Amino acid sequence: MSALSTITTPAVHGRRSAANTSASTAAASKLSAVAAVETAVASPAAAVEPAVESPAPKGAFRRVAGTVAKIIAVALLVIGALVFLFLAIGPRVLGYQTSTMLTGSMAPLINPGDVVVTVPTPIEDVKVGDIITYHIPVEDQRVETHRITEITTTADGGVAVQTKGDANNGIDPWIATLQGKTVDKQVATIPYVGNAIRAIREPMVLNTLMYGAPAILVIGMLASIWTKDPKESLAEQAAGESDEAAA
Repeated sequence: MSALSTITTPAVHGRRSAANTSASTAAASKLSAVAAVETAVASPAAAVEPAVESPAPKGAFRRVAGTVAKIIAVALLVIGALVFLFLAIGPRVLGYQTSTMLTGSMAPLINPGDVVVTVPTPIEDVKVGDIITYHIPVEDQRVETHRITEITTTADGGVAVQTKGDANNGIDPWIATLQGKTVDKQVATIPYVGNAIRAIREPMVLNTLMYGAPAILVIGMLASIWTKDPKESLAEQAAGESDEAAA
């Protein structure tokens, strides 16, 4: 009996060890299968996320386009308002006058396309060296802006001036008698603005500014409405309702 027991007992332990090993292997296989399933489930989710976020660049482009349109519209409106104030309101309120230099006779101080700003000055206060804007006494009596080179008194007590353009070789071939009590004297020169003013006065450009700027502003406002994220609107509405409830 003792010999039989000695022989059979190790065999039983051997079968139990094999069974335990098989169970451990099965458990490990199940864990590997579960991990593989979880990885397979997570992978499609990760692949789907970029597809959901792909519309973001398009929305960002719309927002940028709307912002640019609004900036352009506001800039056009501001420029139009400034030009209107400078040309229409300023002379009436501040008393100055503006004229655009058409020739280069006063270059380099005043070039073609520059705006000459003048103020009415008493005739007795003008002196040699001043630049005045006046009507020439010959031909078509056009308006000229030249520098005074000589001042004389006429027989009837008036004031006559000899003028010359800085870029001209000789004096003007006339003597102008100043009429009235004042003469327009140059006080400032604004470079290049005259060309812009002349362009704005063109019917096509003027109509574009009058109707185009408001149209661009409306388009920008509509674009900002269309490109607004509904989620943000709902969040703002919810925040407003919570604030009202708290109040």
